[in-house]
Amino acid sequence: MALDTRTGRRPSFAGLLWRSTVGKKTAMAVSGLVMLLYLVVHMLGNLKIFFGAAEFDGYAAWLRTIGEPFLHHEWFLWIARVVLLAAVVVHAVAAYQLSRRDLAARPVKYSHPLPVHRPRPGRFAPHLLLRRRASYATRTMRWGGVILGLFVVWHLLDLTTLTVNPRAEAGHPYANVVATFSTWYGNAVYVVAMLALGLHIRHGFWSAAQTLGAGHSGRDRTLKALANVLAAVLTAGFLAVPVSVMTGVVS
Repeated sequence: MALDTRTGRRPSFAGLLWRSTVGKKTAMAVSGLVMLLYLVVHMLGNLKIFFGAAEFDGYAAWLRTIGEPFLHHEWFLWIARVVLLAAVVVHAVAAYQLSRRDLAARPVKYSHPLPVHRPRPGRFAPHLLLRRRASYATRTMRWGGVILGLFVVWHLLDLTTLTVNPRAEAGHPYANVVATFSTWYGNAVYVVAMLALGLHIRHGFWSAAQTLGAGHSGRDRTLKALANVLAAVLTAGFLAVPVSVMTGVVS
């Protein structure tokens, strides 16, 4: 094994894996699935708001006692936060580095467009359709990731630290959620982010399945259908809360 020119040491297997394109894609897929599992649990917890303030506030308090007495108060929450933060960082760094590699592979734009074979009218050109789909998915994932990253910061400032929620009160999660979605900007930020999340899951789940070897010509249709269902259910589940506050169902 060749020595690392920067450190003078033999690179570890994990280091070699991370530097490879396959390794970065695998890291993205695994971290993405960790975040997907969190989103499913988080959405189910959010839906408890429909059972009233006592139920929702009780659920929020219970989260801080998970694992007691083996774990101290709130230890489980902090462990979950650290794992989730690690997944977010790995996912974002791998996505950024893969994007840079993709740009480096074609650093110079042609001053004149290259001749493109155009099919005769009426003839199907599957390679052109696949190229357009790949380009659309790449742009959606890239900008969707940026929107979601900014939303995470806003969401923490809004409902965790209560910094940007002027009517929030510590220890009253139900009332704080209602306060957030009683403002037009709180709803606008959340709706845009959840739509971006749905598109991100729709493309990302299928891509992760391919990276981890679950993809197969006989399973592609099933995986794509599952990706669509997951995206639709999570988007609808998360949007149900602000819509219900806006319409007075939750107040």
